[in-house]
Amino acid sequence: MPLNEIKRVCYVGAGTMGCYNALAAAICGYEVALYDVDEATLDQVAQRQSEFAAMFVGGGYCAQEDIAPALARVRICADLGDATAAADLVSESVYERLDVKRAIHRRLDEVCPPGTILTTNSSVLLVSQIEDVVSRGDRFAALHSHLGSPLVDVVPGPRTDAAVIDLLRRYVLSINGVPLVLQKEYPGYVLNALLGPALSTAQALMLDGAAGIEDVDRTWMIDRNAAMGPFGMIDLFGLGVILDSWEDAGRKHHLPALRERAIQFLRSYTEKGKLGMKAGEGFYQYPQPAYQHPDFLHSANPGSPSEVVSGALNVALIGNAVLIAMAGVAQPGEIDRAWKVGTYLDAGPFEILAKLGHESFQAAVEQEVGASRIDRRKAALVLTYLNAEEIGE
Repeated sequence: MPLNEIKRVCYVGAGTMGCYNALAAAICGYEVALYDVDEATLDQVAQRQSEFAAMFVGGGYCAQEDIAPALARVRICADLGDATAAADLVSESVYERLDVKRAIHRRLDEVCPPGTILTTNSSVLLVSQIEDVVSRGDRFAALHSHLGSPLVDVVPGPRTDAAVIDLLRRYVLSINGVPLVLQKEYPGYVLNALLGPALSTAQALMLDGAAGIEDVDRTWMIDRNAAMGPFGMIDLFGLGVILDSWEDAGRKHHLPALRERAIQFLRSYTEKGKLGMKAGEGFYQYPQPAYQHPDFLHSANPGSPSEVVSGALNVALIGNAVLIAMAGVAQPGEIDRAWKVGTYLDAGPFEILAKLGHESFQAAVEQEVGASRIDRRKAALVLTYLNAEEIGE
């Protein structure tokens, strides 16, 4: 049910995330304004929300009879002042460019009522890169959602009032989300900061000739009891999205030495229109990809490099979870919960570490150092922290 402190929410940016989040809030009883500067984008809102409605009903978020009243609570706006005039909370999901984000928040700070809370749904940019353009720094934070998952990151900026963070946490709960309140900002938050390195390592294994695409996916699916592997996930996210992340020279990459080879590799698919699941073909062909075939998990060739793949992917996942904990962003239990909620898998990185044991993990780290898939300095930091904290024992 809506909170007493928040009755009306405005979503700025009517793309995928804006439409998705606006409908989720409306289903839970909030009065919603959905704004975009582009009329063509607003014209597509009905179709997008129809698709998301089917997703919400199919996933058990609501019943079919909840959809019509929810849609009636969503007001489409082409005027920013009108959209925000009575907003208690604003969630921005515009294009991931710093100049665009800063410009829209500067404008929002001008037109919104004094008490309105401003939030960014940015998946790449940090709160501190944006918040200095607003006077209401005490009411500015990141409220970052994940499409198809109830996980929502809540991240304070340098000036954010603790009461505002608590209110945002309760807002997430009111829309049936799972809030993860980070102690400080961190590139990729938690889920993406874990997932990105795992996907990069999967690509490195293939490009280094250590394993094939199906070998990597098969090993991950068996180890994690997962419905798809890293290359299947890239198909799901879209090869273009992953390519864009590699091409962003200003972004900190997990394996920077891999960048040029990864770009060339992904372009060899995207230039042929093999963009992933939505295009019908990426690394696999859809709607019946090979990894969904009953015999996929049992079709490995003799000598399949499953141990090498397992070790590399575990080091990427667990190692970066340790770095997040070391940075004071979140506690190990919170990191595990974020991973499980965000991926629908049954074990988080620290739980996986506990099962592996420190000796096995250290051996895998040393193997990855030898293969140049983790640098020696980072490996030493991870192992030193684990030995000091005795996490997973």
